[in-house]
Amino acid sequence: MTYTATPAGLDAATFGDVLRVAGSADFDRWQEQIRRTGGCSDPIRLTGGTKTIDPTTKTVLHAYTTEHEPGGMLRIACGNRRASRCPACAWTYAGDTYHLIRAGLVGDPDKGTPHTIRDHPRVFATLTAPSFGRVHNRPDTGRCRCGIRHPEDAPELGTPLDLGSYDYAGAVLWNNHASELWRYFTIYLRREIARRAGLTQKEAREQSRVSFGKVAEYQKRGAVHFHAVIRFDGPDGPDDPPPAWATLDLLTDAIRAAAARVRVDVEAAGDQPARILRWGTQLDVRLIRAFDDGGDITEQAVASYVAKYATKAAETTGAADAPVHCRKCRGSGRSPLYERAGSALSRCAACHGTGLGEDLIRLEITEHARRLMAACIDLQPLYPERQLARWAHMLGFRGHFSTKSRRYSTTLGALRQVRADYRAAQQRAALGLPDPDDHPEATTLVLAHWTYAGHGYTPGESWLAANIRRDIQLNRETAREALQDQLALEGAAT
Repeated sequence: MTYTATPAGLDAATFGDVLRVAGSADFDRWQEQIRRTGGCSDPIRLTGGTKTIDPTTKTVLHAYTTEHEPGGMLRIACGNRRASRCPACAWTYAGDTYHLIRAGLVGDPDKGTPHTIRDHPRVFATLTAPSFGRVHNRPDTGRCRCGIRHPEDAPELGTPLDLGSYDYAGAVLWNNHASELWRYFTIYLRREIARRAGLTQKEAREQSRVSFGKVAEYQKRGAVHFHAVIRFDGPDGPDDPPPAWATLDLLTDAIRAAAARVRVDVEAAGDQPARILRWGTQLDVRLIRAFDDGGDITEQAVASYVAKYATKAAETTGAADAPVHCRKCRGSGRSPLYERAGSALSRCAACHGTGLGEDLIRLEITEHARRLMAACIDLQPLYPERQLARWAHMLGFRGHFSTKSRRYSTTLGALRQVRADYRAAQQRAALGLPDPDDHPEATTLVLAHWTYAGHGYTPGESWLAANIRRDIQLNRETAREALQDQLALEGAAT
C-alpha cells in the first residue's frame, strides 16, 4: 500500500483537489496557461475563440477555440495592481510604473522623452497630511512620547496615543479631499512659478511647462501623502529645453509657496464643524541626481520608490483590502428605488440604512483602522456626495494612486500595447502567419468572440498557481543576480 503525505498547510479537501488537477490529462496545458498569466491569483476565465482570415481569398488561416482547453476555458491575468490581491499582476504594474517614471527622469526616445531630459531641473517632492492627534512614532531622539523606544516593525507605530482624542472625522475627510488638495497645488504651482519669473501666467505657459508624475502612499497612521517627480520643460514638452529663468531654486521655492497657499473648505454638517483642509507642515523637496553622491536621491531610487507604492493601498495600515459598503445602495444607505424624503421606504432594505455590507467588528483589522473606517460610515449621511462609505476600505481616499501630467513621459496604456504587440508577434511567428510590418500587403482579419465565464480557482488550483508564481519569482531573482554579477565583473575588468 502506498501513502502520500499531505503538504504542510493543506487540508485534506484541498490536497485531494491538488491531486485531481495534477492528475488530469490536460494538466500540462493548464500549467502553460497559468505561467502565461505570471501565476495570477485570480485569473479571468473566458470561453469563445478567434479566426484569422485572409480578406482577399476568404481563407481561414488559423482558428482557435477554447473547447479543447482545460475545463473548456482560457485563463487570462486579472490585471489587479494591488499586491495584496494579486502579487503577479502587481509585479507587472510596478514594472510599468517604474519604466514610466524612469523615462521621465533619464530619457527614453522609445517612450517619448529624449536623454537630454536629465539636464532639466527636477525634484522629488513629498506632500503630507497635517496632524490629527499624537501617534506612536520613532523620532530622531529615539524615544516616543509614550516613553518607549519602538523598533521599526512595532505594530503600535502610527496608532494614536489616545484613541478617544484622535480626530478620526478630520482624518478621513482629509483623505477624501486629498485629490482636490493636489489639484489646487498644481494650479497654484504654475501661478507661483509665473510670479517668481516676473511673468504673467500666459507668458509663463508660452515659455515653459511643468510636468509631473506622482503616487499616493498611506502613512502608518492611515493618512495619505503624495510623492511626486516635478520637472521643468520647455513649452513643447520634454523635447524642448526650459528657459534660462526656469531654475531649480525657482522650482523649489514655488513648490513650497504653492503648498502653503492650498486650502479646501468643508462646510459644517450635523455635529461636524466647518473645516479648512491644508497640507501638513512636513514638506520635503529634494534634488534628483543621475548618480549617488551621498546626498540627494538618485533617478533609480525615485523610480523604484514610486513603483513600489503604486501597488499598495490602505491594507498597509491594517485596514481591509476589499470594499465593505453595501453593494445594493453603493454605501448611501438609501434605496435606489425610493428616494422620497422622510419615507420609510427610502432606507436601503439590504443594509437597513447603514451603508455597510460587512460587520466591521468581525473584520481582522487593527482597532485604529476600524475606527477610521467607522468614521467614514458615520459621516456618510452628513456628506452623501463624498461617498465616504463606498471608500471606507480606503479610509476615505477616492483618488487615483498613480497619475501624471500629459507630457511627463509615456503612458501605461502604451507600455501595455508594446507588450501585447510583442506577444502577438510571437504568436504569428509560431503559427507561420505573415508579419504586417514585413508584408504590408499581407493584411489579415481577426474575428473574435469571447464570453465571460467567471474568475478564480478551485482550492487545489490556487495552491498550484501559488507555487508556479513562486517559481517564476525565484527565476527572476536568480536572473537579476546573475546580471548584476556580470555587470560587476565587466566594471572591474574596465
